[in-house]
Amino acid sequence: MKKKLYIVIAGLLDFVEHTVMSPNVSEFKTLVQRFYALQTERIEAYKLFEEGHEAYLRTAPHYDFEHYRQLVHEITQAFSGISKEVLEIKERLHQEFDRPDLSEHIEKLQSKEKQKLELTAKLQLAKQNAQDHPEDEGCQEKILEIRQDIIKNKEALSEILQDFKYDSED
Repeated sequence: MKKKLYIVIAGLLDFVEHTVMSPNVSEFKTLVQRFYALQTERIEAYKLFEEGHEAYLRTAPHYDFEHYRQLVHEITQAFSGISKEVLEIKERLHQEFDRPDLSEHIEKLQSKEKQKLELTAKLQLAKQNAQDHPEDEGCQEKILEIRQDIIKNKEALSEILQDFKYDSED
């Protein structure tokens, strides 16, 4: 009888520890939803960055660099804020929710996002170079090469997000 009682008590203690002591499920879901919202903000920031660069290119041959520099500053601040919050979520998932798997996905994602931003900047420079030197076919080739790299990067990002989604629903 004592053995059964200990097993029941141990089971209850385990139940209490997991339901009362650990962060709750709704808090976890809120954190995951915030992560997805931040990814949506990143997509919007990229759209603004692209639109701003296209507007900048239309000011050729006397480029309006002041406005473009201001855009780059604002986009950089937006990406920095998003990354900071994503890293906070990564840390919380690892520490508070004991989900190193999700934390690892976010770490991979951050690395790919950094690469995507670098590729986007390279593409913008290549586009301006091609516009300034229309006779140089190498410029168009460079644009195509960078676009291919961006496509590969986006595929990798999509795969990481899919893994995150699958693992977060466990």
